[in-house]
Amino acid sequence: MSNLLPFLPTLKMASLIVRQGARLVRRNVLLTSVRASSASHAVVDPLKGKVPTDQKSMPDNLGHSVGAERFELLSQLAGNEDPFEMNVKKRAKGTFDEPTLVPSINTKRLVGCICEEDAISINWMYLHKGEPKRCECGYWFKLAELQPVNLS
Repeated sequence: MSNLLPFLPTLKMASLIVRQGARLVRRNVLLTSVRASSASHAVVDPLKGKVPTDQKSMPDNLGHSVGAERFELLSQLAGNEDPFEMNVKKRAKGTFDEPTLVPSINTKRLVGCICEEDAISINWMYLHKGEPKRCECGYWFKLAELQPVNLS
C-alpha cells in the first residue's frame, strides 16, 4: 500500500472518470431502449411534405428571404427600387451654392466621384452632415438628410 501512495491522486481521478463514463453509457442505453420500445408517439413518415401535391406550392423568393434581402424585396414591392441608395446618381450643377445632394440616413457617407466620362478610377471621399465638400474635379457635394423607412 505504501508503494501506491504517490499514485493515489491519479488513481482517484481515473476511478472518477470510469464511474462517470459508466453512468453516461448506462443512461444512454436505458433512454435509447425506452425510446425504441415506446409506442406512445406516432410514426413519422420520412417523405411527408417532400412529395409534390396539388394542395402545396413552393414559396416564392419573398417566402425564402430573410434579413437585408427581405428588406430589399419588401421595399421593391412598396415601390422603392433603390432601398439602400446605392444606384449611381447624376451630378447636379455642382457649384458651392448648388451642390449635388447625396441622400443619407447617417451623419456621414462615403461617396465616389467619376470625374471624367472615360475615367477608369473613382475619387472617394467622406461627406459629413452640414459640410459641403469639393471633389478634385471641382464639383461640390453635400449630404442631404433622408428619413428611414419602416416596412414592418
